[in-house]
Amino acid sequence: MAVSVRRLGPRAVGLTYLLALLGAPVAMIFYRTFEHGLAPVWNAVTQPNAIHAFWLSVELVAIVVPLNTVFGIGIALLIERGRFRGRALLGLLLDLPFAISPVVVGLALVLVYGRTGWFGNWLTAHGIQVIFSIPGMVLATAFVSLPFVARETVPVLHELGTDAEQAAATLGASAWQTFRRVTLPAIRWGVVYGVVLTTARALGEFGAVSIVSGRLEGQTQTLPLYVQDRFENFDTTGAYAAAVVLALLAFATLLTMNLLARRTRRDTAV
Repeated sequence: MAVSVRRLGPRAVGLTYLLALLGAPVAMIFYRTFEHGLAPVWNAVTQPNAIHAFWLSVELVAIVVPLNTVFGIGIALLIERGRFRGRALLGLLLDLPFAISPVVVGLALVLVYGRTGWFGNWLTAHGIQVIFSIPGMVLATAFVSLPFVARETVPVLHELGTDAEQAAATLGASAWQTFRRVTLPAIRWGVVYGVVLTTARALGEFGAVSIVSGRLEGQTQTLPLYVQDRFENFDTTGAYAAAVVLALLAFATLLTMNLLARRTRRDTAV
């Protein structure tokens, strides 16, 4: 009995902590969103600005995720298969988005690509606007979500080894054929897992995007920015409704990650 109590104690503390930190706030958001029924929520999420914010977030994901997936696979191969000086430094640079505040990232992008930035005069002269427009938001989102695909792929490449790739090369396969037929199928679940994490990070990004977007309503306002805008304008129904949409997207991401983890374990067991 005493052993059971000792085991139950840490679990109870952990569950209580998670409930207080995550469960209660999320439950309260859902409660406040639907406390007056579905009609106000539907009206809030079908507002033109809300729909624009949602599709702008989807557009950023559609641009950033493929870019970071290709980059992540390439940089993972370079880190794990490459033999050159500075490989460790490359790994440290890859983790930079984990260490730097997104707000600092946004400010840095403004200093580089803004009107008074390093490339500001040249961009303005050629009619290119980066800051306070979609390109700047893509850069900010891409930076903060950069490491996920690579960091999920590197361990898989390490565990895979090079035996199969060397065998394919010995049989006359080109580098592209070896990658397409040997390496990519072997790392696919690591890549997909990284893509899911990248998608979640891109959807929820706030700090960097808030700096470079200008938060122009109906133009450069993503869904997280829309939540803040509605809350600051005392439209709590609109803010809660948009927050619930983001929460549902997060739950879908978590579900996808769990399904992928189970599939990965099953494939590994086989």
